[in-house]
Amino acid sequence: MKHNFKKIVFFGFLYTNVILTIKIQAQAPVQLSIRESLPGLTISKYIYGHFSEDLGRCIYDGFWADPSMPVKKQGRIRMDVVEALKKIKIPVLRWPGGCFADQYHWRDGIGPQGQRPKTVNTTWGMVTDDNSFGTHEFLELCSLLGCEPYIAGNVGTGTPKEMEDWLEYLNYNGESALTDLRKKNGRDKPWNVSFWGVGNESWGCGGSMSPEYYSNEYKRYSEFAKNYPGTKLKLIASGANGDDYNWTDVVLKNTGLWNAWGISMHYYVVVGDWGHKGSATQFDESEYFHGLKKCLHIEGLINRHSAIMDVYDPEKAKALVVDEWGIWTDAEPGTNPAFLYQQNSLRDALIAASTLNIFNNHCARVKMANLAQTVNVLQSLVLTDKDKMLLTPTYYVFDMYQAHQDAMWLPVQFSSPDYVYGNEKIPAINASASRDASGAVHISIVNLDPAKIISIKTSLEGMHFKSLSAQVLTSQKFTDVNTFEKPFTVKTVEFKGARKQGDDLMVEMPPQSVVVVELK
Repeated sequence: MKHNFKKIVFFGFLYTNVILTIKIQAQAPVQLSIRESLPGLTISKYIYGHFSEDLGRCIYDGFWADPSMPVKKQGRIRMDVVEALKKIKIPVLRWPGGCFADQYHWRDGIGPQGQRPKTVNTTWGMVTDDNSFGTHEFLELCSLLGCEPYIAGNVGTGTPKEMEDWLEYLNYNGESALTDLRKKNGRDKPWNVSFWGVGNESWGCGGSMSPEYYSNEYKRYSEFAKNYPGTKLKLIASGANGDDYNWTDVVLKNTGLWNAWGISMHYYVVVGDWGHKGSATQFDESEYFHGLKKCLHIEGLINRHSAIMDVYDPEKAKALVVDEWGIWTDAEPGTNPAFLYQQNSLRDALIAASTLNIFNNHCARVKMANLAQTVNVLQSLVLTDKDKMLLTPTYYVFDMYQAHQDAMWLPVQFSSPDYVYGNEKIPAINASASRDASGAVHISIVNLDPAKIISIKTSLEGMHFKSLSAQVLTSQKFTDVNTFEKPFTVKTVEFKGARKQGDDLMVEMPPQSVVVVELK
């Protein structure tokens, strides 16, 4: 490698086993202050939720392995995937969709697996579904993961009676024909499933409804969604697509969300357009910049939807649930385009970390979010290839950020320098902070600039710490990915660029990096 010392310097002292080549850019430290939140808001653990649809290789060949697959399994549930997700304390898993939810009829997925009807997944590739993975299998998966289930009900092609029966099958502990059927199928006690979506994307693949029409459907379906003894339902109304503020306004005005826990919102980062969304691996700085810019746009969406919700729910009793989010690129070349299999780069990890910082900072209203999707689809945490498995850069972000789950939110104030590309600019730095039950403070900081080290001086108002530790996630190129041949190209390592200076914290943020600092 030829070294141009006028432009670059090695800073291997910043962290272990990773050496990056960067441009020297002098700057004054960013002044960042952290204070105690009033009245003591909590970052819900459900913000760190996930979404797994019956789509492509997410369930089948992801969680649900072929019986002959030489991997550790419980039944057909793949345990290496389960153990990886348990490590990051996945709090909730949403299923069966997505668009698939509104064509899924739950009775097709119960009873002896060999006797279940074969159906066609007309939404995702016109493939045959043998329904071997159904209600019992999903809830067993959630039990193994130690997470709560979130089931999306079928409003598009289903009926209120079908949803009512499914809830009874899941949650009733008395005597009835449906509880007898559940016991016959191997489950004596109810599962007590609380999170329940009343349809999905009802404005689009869930029925192409108007908000006025959906409002009536929501009221009709939710009327028959009963709270069986021991289970208080947390109903989630089907909410808006991105910036469709009229949907949110009409649904709230017409329903009041009177018996709902929250209303959803979906937003995907698409760098190009829906016809050509861009490559997951072959992209230049323009696509990198615009992907990040679109990522940060979600904060404006949250602000405007929250303002509408404040009109009808000023006490913030109802949740804004971002139950589908992430970057959506073109499918990997050579794969079925309907299966939405995409690689996962350092750029995607920066998008995940920045989005989670935004959710954390809006925890007064955002009470759940579900990344799309967990295995082998869209912005996955895990990729599999037969018996091989790897963890994506996005997985490591969730690993680093798990300390924020159910921790007390700490407001962070600062003025970010700009990351400038051409005639456009975005904030280079974003951050969030929390205090956990043990008193430890965690600060997650993202530097989106691919060229600049950014120095940060953090003032902790009224807080004192004796020790610190930190981790960093970065790589030489923002296009870097983990492959089955090189599965650890992008992973977290110990970070040495944070230090105590009196009562302040000093952090030297590497370019294109995520850093989480723990103070005790």
